[in-house]
Amino acid sequence: MKRSARRHSRLLHACAALGAVLAAGNASHAIAAEPANYSAAVADRLQTVRKGIAHGPFRPDWDNLRRGYRTPDWFRDAKFGIFIHWGVYSVPAFANEWYSRNMYVPGNPAYQHHLAIYGPQAQFGYKDFIPRFTAAKFDPAAWIRLFQEAGARYVVPVAEHCDGFAMYSSDLTGWDAADMGPRRDTTGEIARAARAAGMHFGLSSHRAEHWWWYYMGRTFDSDVKDPRFAGIYGPAAPMGLPADRPESWPDGEQLQGWLPPDRAFLDDWMARTAELVDKYRPELIYFDWWTAAPSFEPLMRETAAFYYNRSAGWGRPGIIAYKGSQFAEGSALFDMERGKTDALKLTPWQSDTSISVKSWGYAANDSYRTPQSLVADLIDIVSKNGNLLLNVGPKADGTIPSEIEAVLHGMGGWLKVNGEAIYSTRPFHFFGEGPTRSGQVRVGGQVEESAVKGYTPADIRFTTKGDSLYALGLSRPRDGVVLIKTLYAGTPYLSAPIRQVDLLGGGQISWEQTATGLRVTLPPAGDGAYPYALKIRLR
Repeated sequence: MKRSARRHSRLLHACAALGAVLAAGNASHAIAAEPANYSAAVADRLQTVRKGIAHGPFRPDWDNLRRGYRTPDWFRDAKFGIFIHWGVYSVPAFANEWYSRNMYVPGNPAYQHHLAIYGPQAQFGYKDFIPRFTAAKFDPAAWIRLFQEAGARYVVPVAEHCDGFAMYSSDLTGWDAADMGPRRDTTGEIARAARAAGMHFGLSSHRAEHWWWYYMGRTFDSDVKDPRFAGIYGPAAPMGLPADRPESWPDGEQLQGWLPPDRAFLDDWMARTAELVDKYRPELIYFDWWTAAPSFEPLMRETAAFYYNRSAGWGRPGIIAYKGSQFAEGSALFDMERGKTDALKLTPWQSDTSISVKSWGYAANDSYRTPQSLVADLIDIVSKNGNLLLNVGPKADGTIPSEIEAVLHGMGGWLKVNGEAIYSTRPFHFFGEGPTRSGQVRVGGQVEESAVKGYTPADIRFTTKGDSLYALGLSRPRDGVVLIKTLYAGTPYLSAPIRQVDLLGGGQISWEQTATGLRVTLPPAGDGAYPYALKIRLR
């Protein structure tokens, strides 16, 4: 019994030692050494920005930027792009891509889930998901093929989300996908695959929110407090005033009420942005909402001047997409997140939304939009002079969920038949007709996507190309009969009577231009029918 107990004790010690070795291995993998020359690297990048601003037609003032900026034709012709939210947050795959923040908010469902599945945040923090983010099946060429089959013409991966883990090869941090997790420059690989296939490439930065992202982790015992992990958890600064409750959320529409970041963080943000510009030469850069905070205003002007000058030097204009008030109107591309406009805009714009309903990144048990509804949204957006940037959330291993693939294939099938009514089109005199409006309008004309409950057969949208007018029905009438009231005989919106009407994709139709509108009888359609497109030519 004693020998058996001693053997058992030795076995336990051996197992404990092995566990310690394995734990140390995991810990070393999850502690990134910041570059020894970090300060010099930031200073070099900032000097590069200053030189870039000094050499080129764009200057960091709004009048100059407004005069010089023009949305390039390639973007106006493309109409449809793919957004990619992929990162460490796809490992827990719980609720949404804000898991990295919410797991440190006591009482939040993600906090409770984390405790139940992974244990206390002091022992297993967000950084500990990084070794599990393997991207073992990541095939950027296959991704691009899928996106092109869907009909997309440009791709925009998130190069860094608010979690602080850079999805690219950075000289400014070791907490990046090239040095940890996948150990691959995932952004660079997507860029190369896209360009090899003739697809336009952009990228997105959500770095600004990192200033306060992990603050709640400082309010209890968690690894956010450990200075060894400052490279991933960042300043973790409070959002609100000292008298505010730590968990209180300042008004997202009034960013002057948020505590501003310090100079070091702003310099780091600018250096990382310049690094992305020079390493990947994106044709479009999307900045998330917190860059609308007042402290970022000078940086927005400088970033625009630097990037636009760089793009001019590359022989092509660049696009900055923004969704707040951080850019003067006309100096960049306005974007509406999960929203649309209720009217035709004279200048190009973009709407970004996601195939998944609950999360931008991959989350288990998410629900998904239908391809029919997304095609209808695409038509509505294009008719109002906009583009659709549609998000996908790949899994941690680099595979794209089958539900998302099915949606993309459905959209691609429709665009193969009806794409001429979408690509390279321009708006008609007005966007369309019909009873359905996009819902509750927010400040700036943006409409919440969730307010749109569905379209009726009377909802028609218009686009034009050359001598052709396209009328696109957002919902197929069950009896096959549609009346397009705008196109009545003698309408002032047409220069001549209608000569011919064709249904794209074929199919027998009959039509008549009457005193009350263009009456068209379509082939019968069953449940789940997609929108349809009519090509109209004049005498």
